[in-house]
Amino acid sequence: MPDSLPDSSPSPKPSLPKRWGIGLNVVLQVILVLGIFFGVNRLSYRYHARWDLSPQQSYTLSSATLNYLGKLSKDVFIANVFARDSKIFPDVQALLEEYRINGRGRVKLRSIDPLRDIDRAESLKAETGLALDQNGIVIRVGNRTRFIREEEMVIRETGNQTVRVIKEFRGEDAVTSAMINLIEGGERKFYMVLGKGARTEAALADAMAALGGLGRQQNFQLLPLNLADIKRVPEDADGLLMVGLRYDLSEREVDMLKAYWGSKRAGLLVMLDPAGETPRLHAFLGMNGVTPREDRVLYAESTGTGTRKEFSVQAVFDNESSITQPLAASTVTMPGQSQSLDLRFDDDYLQNQNITVHALIGASDRYWGEKNYLEDLPLVDEEDTKAPIFLAASVERGSVTDERLRVDTCRMVVVGNSSLLDKKTALAVNRDFVAGSLNWIINRDKLGGITPKLKHSYRIQLNPRQNELIFWITTIAMPGLVLGLGMMVWASRRAA
Repeated sequence: MPDSLPDSSPSPKPSLPKRWGIGLNVVLQVILVLGIFFGVNRLSYRYHARWDLSPQQSYTLSSATLNYLGKLSKDVFIANVFARDSKIFPDVQALLEEYRINGRGRVKLRSIDPLRDIDRAESLKAETGLALDQNGIVIRVGNRTRFIREEEMVIRETGNQTVRVIKEFRGEDAVTSAMINLIEGGERKFYMVLGKGARTEAALADAMAALGGLGRQQNFQLLPLNLADIKRVPEDADGLLMVGLRYDLSEREVDMLKAYWGSKRAGLLVMLDPAGETPRLHAFLGMNGVTPREDRVLYAESTGTGTRKEFSVQAVFDNESSITQPLAASTVTMPGQSQSLDLRFDDDYLQNQNITVHALIGASDRYWGEKNYLEDLPLVDEEDTKAPIFLAASVERGSVTDERLRVDTCRMVVVGNSSLLDKKTALAVNRDFVAGSLNWIINRDKLGGITPKLKHSYRIQLNPRQNELIFWITTIAMPGLVLGLGMMVWASRRAA
């Protein structure tokens, strides 16, 4: 028997400290992974970028609204009181989320479905005193409340059909206007000069209806004014509107106009009727750097079918003025007839009076200012006005060069066309330009018109072969791919 046998005792087990080290390493790794996970989520929450990839930029607020939200001085509470089955609920919710995100923490948003969240709806009724018997948006600033009904946020197709299709969504316009109303408190007052004739009664009615609609949206009140019945422009006038005057002002009325323009903060919007006989008004405008010319802006040519004479002017907006900068990417059609404006930019008299003139709208290159516009085929000659042709301009008196100083100034906008607000020819961009002009002349620089979002319905036409292909992909191929991957994972685990 051999003296010794091989040692068959089991190998010693790992020591306890080594096992604790592995466990501690695992714990540290888990903590590190969780820290990275929550850190990345925190950073992505605070610093992130958003893109609106919709064709119509449906989820992007206008520059006017963004500028206003950037200057909010009061907290705003908004409640989205819409049933979730409403056709515009997704649009309204997405719109109000943009207000909350861009409101710098001053905009608080709550969504309440009155059919499901009955308790919250009743609580909101008690807080606001509103009936809330239909879909809408509640906006509250301090103790002032405004309820925007669903129909105020949409424009529907006209016709006799039972269900009228929504063609435009103007929720942003309605919400921003309501916020202005609640934050500013009282309405601004614009006086529209009447009693001086007009192209037609319908044109005057269209202009007043359009301006009245803008007033409801932009928080100003439109009031009639007959200069023959007063001794001076009312002291509470934030702006004076002269739209399409056919007959001239009297000497006394011109003196009233000069006295108003000489006040500390005056606002004027003058939309000229080229066919009007208003030499005194023209002289007043000329003293402030804008002289209307006795011409018509047009384009004429001889074609195989006869003479073509075009009075409707295709024009472009200036991209530097705060009035037209939001519209610079758009083109505008000046309907009816327009007259050109002679603008004096560098004038010693104007500089001494601290008056600045700026062009707002210019005609496209093919148009010119024609003196003999009644001819069958007018041609450009020496007495006519050649490019650049200006159709609208702004005048500001009392401005300061230091942008850090906030000073209210006297402001005027002159347009060589009185047909921009005609019901049959008015475009959304025309309305936006007028809205921007009105806001500018009352020193509300950064707020202009807000164009409604068009609502489009898209239909995809599929032939039978495409329908069959979609069926096989969604019913057979995709579920089969998932099943195949699952079987592969199961087989690999069985083999291990």
